[in-house]
Amino acid sequence: MTILMEDEQELDIGFDYENVLRQVIEKALELEKCPYECEVNVTFTDNEGIRNINREFRELDVPTDVLSFPMVDYEAPADYGILESDDALAMYFNPESGELLLGDIVISVERAFEQAENYGHSIKREMCFLTAHSMLHLLGYDHMEDEERIVMEKKQEEILNALGIKRDC
Repeated sequence: MTILMEDEQELDIGFDYENVLRQVIEKALELEKCPYECEVNVTFTDNEGIRNINREFRELDVPTDVLSFPMVDYEAPADYGILESDDALAMYFNPESGELLLGDIVISVERAFEQAENYGHSIKREMCFLTAHSMLHLLGYDHMEDEERIVMEKKQEEILNALGIKRDC
């Protein structure tokens, strides 16, 4: 498992976020029964940084809390069958490590602090929630329809509960 974390802000978030977010990523993969060693990139930025990325890639000129850039074009969420094709090795796996290239997560730490305060929980809980949410996107989940949203919300809570990360943390 390779998790590359880049902190553009060099902020003191107040907890060992690299270790804790690694646990969230690993738990998401475990609960979604991912059979591969994976590579995930996580970037921490501010509202302006994520706004620029949002504008460039989604044509939305607003800041957001988290962006997910999945590498795999799943036919259904966490359906790893697409990775068994002849072309999958060249398309989805790192040729040097053999790991599945899941994708990128970009978190606005500034927005995470704002949301933690608004929701009345810790920055740790908010960062873990955003990471779990984004990991599900990297595994093919979405929340555009109510049915999808309900499934995704349940899975986010399963990941956080499995790690003992509650709303009041």
